[in-house]
Amino acid sequence: MKIKAYAKVNLALDVVSEREDGYHELRMIMAPITLHDLILIDKISSGIVITSNSKIMPTDERNIMYKVALKMIEDYHINGGVKIHIYKHIPSQAGLAGGSADGAAVMHAINKLYHLNLSNETLASLGATVGADIPFCIYNQTAVVEGIGEKLDFIDHHFSPYMILVKPYKGVSTKKSFSSLDMQTAVHPDIEAMVEGLKENDYNKVINSLGNTLEAPSIEMVNEIKLIKQELLGLGFDGALMSGSGSCVFGLTQNREVLENAIDYFRGRYFFVRSTAILHH
Repeated sequence: MKIKAYAKVNLALDVVSEREDGYHELRMIMAPITLHDLILIDKISSGIVITSNSKIMPTDERNIMYKVALKMIEDYHINGGVKIHIYKHIPSQAGLAGGSADGAAVMHAINKLYHLNLSNETLASLGATVGADIPFCIYNQTAVVEGIGEKLDFIDHHFSPYMILVKPYKGVSTKKSFSSLDMQTAVHPDIEAMVEGLKENDYNKVINSLGNTLEAPSIEMVNEIKLIKQELLGLGFDGALMSGSGSCVFGLTQNREVLENAIDYFRGRYFFVRSTAILHH
């Protein structure tokens, strides 16, 4: 069975406060994008076998796909296992939810392969115990995401600009990004304005509402994030923002020529350069 695992970008990310459990209370707007990993998955008599075209991705119990597969096999007393081969296209430590997307796709696949008939809601709450972005990746719909990622409020919209993704070689550890965040000086984007901009298909309002609390601490770790943002705006993009905890930056434009020129400009300069678009169902 073939399944696509779609990446996401954060059009806005607000770290609202620190929680007593050490996590942070978040409010963000996540949008699925067309960039995806491709997963081939089949039933086997027992166990979990993962292979990949990636040399750096762990294929043992550290892998998020392994974790969700094991959880489903145990929780639903599945008499059998799965063999997974993944073609990785989403870079890691990029803020694009590559791992969570893979986990969510594997959950959907196991649900189908073993005829479990679980609802998206059930899959999402099961996935939340493994990774904070899995609930969003189960649905793949633009949403206001709150809490530590488990509360989703979907946004119906038609916003579809041209988008470029540019990632420097160095990634950002989500843990480090959060731990070096200074809540006293943190920037808090206007989430409500972004929701209105999307619903009204008001391009300028969306551009003006782009913001990410984690951008400043991540730039401290990977200075190229700042440089890429400046280069994107210099090349004519209307807005540019780091996604998630980084280090990938996306640029938005309504001009195809701006997009194509940028792809030529960035290719070879940075580790990962790709055009993409917001996924609409």
